[in-house]
Formats: sequence, structure tokens, C-alpha cells
Amino acid sequence: MNILDKIIEHKKLEVAAAKAKTPLVALQQQALYSRPTFSLKQFLLDDTKTGIIAEYKRRSPSKGIINANATVADVTAAYTKYGASGLSVLTDEQFFGGTAADVLQARVNPVPILRKDFMIDEYQVDEARAMGADVILLIAACLTPQRVKQLAAYAKQLQLEVLLEIHTEDELQHICDETEIVGVNNRDLKTFTVDIQRSIALSKKIPAGKIKVAESGIHDVHTILTFKQAGFRGFLIGENFMKQPDPTIAFADFVHHLKTAVQQVQ
Repeated sequence: MNILDKIIEHKKLEVAAAKAKTPLVALQQQALYSRPTFSLKQFLLDDTKTGIIAEYKRRSPSKGIINANATVADVTAAYTKYGASGLSVLTDEQFFGGTAADVLQARVNPVPILRKDFMIDEYQVDEARAMGADVILLIAACLTPQRVKQLAAYAKQLQLEVLLEIHTEDELQHICDETEIVGVNNRDLKTFTVDIQRSIALSKKIPAGKIKVAESGIHDVHTILTFKQAGFRGFLIGENFMKQPDPTIAFADFVHHLKTAVQQVQ
């Protein structure tokens, strides 16, 4: 059993326990459930913004503890201040050390928030709405094309957007009308190895009209410029900032260098 299989098996138990503890009607009565949402699609299409979806992540199965000191409030505030087009917040506790409370703390920022988790059930979509998220992640590697379509349609009913994550050419079949934003993960979730060329290779095969996001393995501004040339509008980056002693400074410096690099090629 690979890492992804282990995560999904645990997620099934986790979702069942959550349903037993908090009925759906209780989620729907929470204050943030009916709030107007921000559109990640609009933020990514805005040429005045960085296109960076900046991630808050404490740890991962492959790296262990990445940053145990930086707080979600401080980091997401800095991400927002220095121009993030979106925030990605891990809510998986068992493997990544995240919680729903992290999204709640990040919600004070006026930018789209992606609830980054392993979504397998409609109940989790309602959870995302209740905790103040604007976007959910659907990972093709752990869902059938039919389930992607069902979960994406349900998210749309709740005014949430979807980031569909693919990693292989076979997973292109998971793309549907309901998935307007498609991310290509350079990290293989079964082995956690990274190949940054994967986004480039798959980018030409993603249907026209979809907003493309490159995920994982982005460590310098020149990689972003390469992705931009390949038609990518979004760049999900987390570990590169979170592994630094102060992610807030790391992000501010990165954005400064990115803006300078973009100006030089224009």
C-alpha cells in the first residue's frame, strides 16, 4: 500500500467519524456557511496579481516537520499583504498536521482560500463551506472521473470553485465542464518524487479554456516564467516558503524577485 492509499483509507474513517459528531444540518447553520465567496478563477486571471497560490503547511509524509513555529495567522497575513492570488491551507491532521481551525484563522484575509485535503465525500465539501473556504481540491489519483464530476457539481451548488489536480496523461479524462481550474502536480503522490517537467509535458493536452496551475517543486522565479510561457496562470507553492525560518520574509523576497524578473522579460 502506497502513501496515498494509506491516506485515503484513513480519510474514510475520518469522514465517518466527522459525520457522526457533526450532522450536516449543524454545518449548514454555521456563520461562514452562507458567506459570499471569493473567486480563485478571477484572481488568477488578474494580470496585476502574482498568480501564486501560497500554501501553509506544517509537515508532510515525505518531509516530516517542515515548520512547527510559524503560525497560520502570521504567514497567511504576509502571503496576502505581499500579493498572493490565493491561499492554500492544509486541513488533513493525521498526515499533514492541519486542522479546520487553520482555515478559520486564515479567513480574515480578503483572498480566495483553497481547502487542501483529500476530498472523497460531499460532506467534506459542506465542511469546506462551513470553515470559510472558497475552493476545494479534487485529486484525480484518488477519485474516478464520475466522482470528480459529482463532487465538482456539488461544490458548484455551494458556490465553491474546484481545483482539479492531475499528475498523469490518463488523468486528463477527469477534466469536465465543472472543473474550470486544472492543476498539474509535479509530485507523484504515490512515491512523493518530484519532476517539474511534468506540468510542461501535460500543459498542451489540457483542453483550451481551462485555467492551468502548476503545483509542487517550484523553488525559483525562473521556473514560474517558464510555466507562464507554457500558458499557466497559477503556481501553487508552499514548501519553498514554509521550510524557511521565517516564511513571511521568504515570500516577500520571492515576490520582489518575481516582479523584477517579469519586468525584465516584458
